[in-house]
Amino acid sequence: MPPANPFLDQEQIRGTLYSGPERLASRTGALLEARTSGTPVVEVLADLLRTWLALPVPDAHLLDVGCGRGTTSRALAELGPASLVALDLSPGLVSTTRSRLPPGGRRAAVCADFHRLPFGSGTFDATIAAFCLYHSSDPTAVIGEISRCLRIGGVFIAVTKSVDSYRELDELLTDIGLTSNTASQPSLYAAAHSENIHALSAPHLEVGQLLHEEHRFRFETLEHLAGYLATTPKYTFASSTGSDRQRLTEELRRHGCATPVSASSTVSYLVGVRHE
Repeated sequence: MPPANPFLDQEQIRGTLYSGPERLASRTGALLEARTSGTPVVEVLADLLRTWLALPVPDAHLLDVGCGRGTTSRALAELGPASLVALDLSPGLVSTTRSRLPPGGRRAAVCADFHRLPFGSGTFDATIAAFCLYHSSDPTAVIGEISRCLRIGGVFIAVTKSVDSYRELDELLTDIGLTSNTASQPSLYAAAHSENIHALSAPHLEVGQLLHEEHRFRFETLEHLAGYLATTPKYTFASSTGSDRQRLTEELRRHGCATPVSASSTVSYLVGVRHE
């Protein structure tokens, strides 16, 4: 039986969720359009790198683990590091990332499992793992593997979300009767989240900073809301609705869903340093 949490289901991770960029692009695009407060993640990452790196960014060798579509990788490349490697389990996402990296410099996008990184010990000055650790049932082991690849004094930056992210949408869908008991289902972020990321990292790294920032979202129309919901694997809709955005919009309207709809999530950044 597959795990109840689709973010830990390897068949879904390798298949419908991340085989290509389309679903992820739709989900992140809908969230970015809805966001009303919260600093862009790439801006916070750049500030943290400049603060914690023991050498200037242009001299640093960076690794972006769980690069997805390459949005973070592209922003890191624009900082002008000595080298940048982007890594993801999905060949389709790696291909997309490779196409989005700016030309010039030492840039690479590789397909690999973050439980077994294909790099020698002490290879990188900094490693970023943004919104990916909750795809492992053993994120502490992943952090240990990332730590192995850091040089002494190297920096690890994890980005994750609160375990109750977007709970308002769970409650809304249950209240209007479009889904059943969604609010009581396991969080997509249960494996690695704002509340446990320190404990997950501490066995391998000295935690230097833990930063939390609330992000708020406002979906102005049912079409916009459906565009997000249709790409989120937590929700199971009737087969007649499926992942079809237009049908889901019609179902939301039929169930009396009123707009605008607001939601929130805490985005957390942990900085760890390898000292041995």
